[in-house]
Formats: sequence, C-alpha cells, structure tokens
Amino acid sequence: MNERHTISILMENEAGALSRVAGLFSARAYNIESLAVAPTEDPTVSRMTVVTSGSPQIIEQITKQLNKLIDVIKLIDLNDGPHIERELMLVKLRTANPEQRAELKRLVDIFDATIVDITDVSYTVELTGSPQRLDDFIAAAGVRHVMELARSGVLGLLKGSKALKA
Repeated sequence: MNERHTISILMENEAGALSRVAGLFSARAYNIESLAVAPTEDPTVSRMTVVTSGSPQIIEQITKQLNKLIDVIKLIDLNDGPHIERELMLVKLRTANPEQRAELKRLVDIFDATIVDITDVSYTVELTGSPQRLDDFIAAAGVRHVMELARSGVLGLLKGSKALKA
C-alpha cells in the first residue's frame, strides 16, 4: 500500500545539490509530489522538504539512497513521529458579481485567510495551513471561481523539543 511521506533533508547549500536529489528521484522513477528548499539558520545548510508516496519498502529505499548522496547531511521521515506540516497558497478567485464577492469574502473569513489583492473582477487570497485545509478551501470556493493558483509545497518540522540539526 502506497502511503504519503514527508522527508526532511538537511543538505549542503551548494550549487547542484538540489539537482542531485531531484535526479535521484527521477532516475528511480519515484514521484515528487511536493518540493520546498531554502537555507536554514546556518547559511551553509539548506533544508529540503520532499513529499513522495510509496510502500514502506520504497520509502526505505529512497531514504537509503538519499543518505548516500554526498550533499545530504542528515534526513528524517517526518511520518515516523509527531510533526507539523504547513503550506502556503496564493489563489486568484473570479468575483463576477456582488453576490459572489460577498460569498467568497465569507469563505475567506471562515478559513482565516487574507485577501492580498482586489480588482473589479477578482480577489487574490493568501492561505496557510495543512495541504488538506488548502484543498478544502479550493473545493469550498468552487473550481469555477479559481483563475490562478500557486502553492509553495509542504514544509514540515518535528513537534516538541526534538530538532533535525546538522
């Protein structure tokens, strides 16, 4: 049975490191559902968060292969324990008439989102939360209202005082 896994990787912040990790997935025909990478509190180290799916054996194989890469300092499958996942979404919603504008404004308020741009025919909304929460917002707004959509990809950290450190 394929399960969704979020893998957090600390890696050298060097040219080509991202390419080598993505290449590992590509070479073995593993799909990357989400990918986010940025420097950490240490500018020589980046944190990459990869969301992928696979059987326990495939996930184990992925983590073993990632650990062999020279750029990888340390990694953890966040699904192995309690963790927090968040994603940022910007979505431009079509608001053709006053009733739609009012309906979408109520929805923005219900989801505790923020309208960051308003035109005569659209709202651009910023929403942060779990991937499921973002999917729920899109479903509630209705696909017919979505003009454009951008998502950051999942970010994740272990809960509590545990930390993945270099």
